[in-house]
Amino acid sequence: MRLVLHILCLVFFLSSCKTPEARRPINIKSGSFIDESISRNKELAAKEEARIQKIINNDSAHNYLASQTGFWYFYTKKDTISGTTPKFGDIVTFNYNVTDLNGNVIYTQQELDTITYRIDKEELFLGLREGLKLMKQGEMVTFLFPSYQAYGYYGDDNKIGTNIPLITEVTLNTITKESTTEN
Repeated sequence: MRLVLHILCLVFFLSSCKTPEARRPINIKSGSFIDESISRNKELAAKEEARIQKIINNDSAHNYLASQTGFWYFYTKKDTISGTTPKFGDIVTFNYNVTDLNGNVIYTQQELDTITYRIDKEELFLGLREGLKLMKQGEMVTFLFPSYQAYGYYGDDNKIGTNIPLITEVTLNTITKESTTEN
């Protein structure tokens, strides 16, 4: 009897010690949402860039330049003597206004007042942050930003809505080099 009890215990012990099985997910996600989102964003960018290109083609009065980061601009007032542009950490003061591609004013220069900004160390929308780095003191530049270079999907939680391409006219007043502000 004891032998049978030991054998049963041994069989029970060996059968209960199996390796754990991996749990399978209930729902299997395929990543199609991300693929669809990428497709929608590419289509939106293409439409916005086509609208901007149409504005550029219809404006023979200005010589538009394309930036390396995906926006277009022209100089209203250009400094051909100085070679100094703001770099990381420099402090700039500037004024600007914001309109949509149809020319409707969103923010005036008076509403926005003079902005003091430390290059790449403070918050500013991507296109304007990159555009300021192209400017020299005293220059006036008009930028055309697709929405992904402006406020994108979120807008500014005030007057600029979702996926709105923008035109900004910017005047760079001063550039103060970082090295002179730290001494």
